[in-house]
Amino acid sequence: MADTTAPAARPAPPDASAGPAAAPAPSGARRWRRVTPWLFLIAPLALLLTFTYAPLANMVAYSFTDWDGVSPELSWTGTENYTELFTRPELFEVFFVSGYYLVASVVQIAAALYFATILSFDVRFRNFFKGVLFFPYLINGVAIGFVFLYFFQDGGTLDSVLGLFGVDTGHAWLGTPFSANTSLAGVSVWRHLGLNFVLFLGAIQSIPGELYEAAEIDGATRRQQFRYIIAPGIRPILGLSVILSVSGSLSVFEIPYIMTGGATGTETFVIQTVKLAFQFNKTGLASAAAVVLLLIVLAVTWVQRRILPDDKVDLV
Repeated sequence: MADTTAPAARPAPPDASAGPAAAPAPSGARRWRRVTPWLFLIAPLALLLTFTYAPLANMVAYSFTDWDGVSPELSWTGTENYTELFTRPELFEVFFVSGYYLVASVVQIAAALYFATILSFDVRFRNFFKGVLFFPYLINGVAIGFVFLYFFQDGGTLDSVLGLFGVDTGHAWLGTPFSANTSLAGVSVWRHLGLNFVLFLGAIQSIPGELYEAAEIDGATRRQQFRYIIAPGIRPILGLSVILSVSGSLSVFEIPYIMTGGATGTETFVIQTVKLAFQFNKTGLASAAAVVLLLIVLAVTWVQRRILPDDKVDLV
């Protein structure tokens, strides 16, 4: 009887086209690949340490001394500068001026969000209006200060424009604390509106277009699209803008310093700190004031992050 058992299958010959198996990379090459990213970080880390953290450490060290900013000798005074800072209420009264800029930041965020929402849709000449809104942020702050100094002076541009409509104000725009701080806060809104506008516009345009199409099919109005699509979608950027606005309100400097020099009740905490250091030669006390301002900004930022956490937004 014939044997019907099938012969055992032979293993397939190796494929010559596949080539030899890849040899593991030598340990030196693997080590080099791990080190390479750090080599690219050497330059930025060196600049960061040299121009940020080293001056910060020196500022903290100077805050415990009586250095005048000129003499090569300085004496250790401990917490005397901080004691003086917190026992002189007039040094903290300048924070009331930040209230004008805080209110102005609310107006600024609202206006930036409004324009970003309008220009995110198909509007005629929207690229032109985008450039108009962002252009002031590109101008140097010193130049803006001098331009608006002539704008608000007696008989200046603003008075001339109002005179065309028969309006006679009869007072100096920078002559009283209220009108001066209101004018300076308005300049700040005009200058920084473009930054928030670009942030909001980028966040709105990153929302998938299918959501708008579905909303239009369902008959949603523009206001409803803003409430249920845009507002939740840009919440992280909105929180960032609030943090930047509040921090900026506490550390305003260049606009009031250029336009008024801190006169007429427009002195901010930063202007006062600069005067302590360079006008009264109290660098130690000014350093303590700068450290206190840094701690206040960090505390306010921490509180804001707790109130407005950076949660992931999922609109799909």
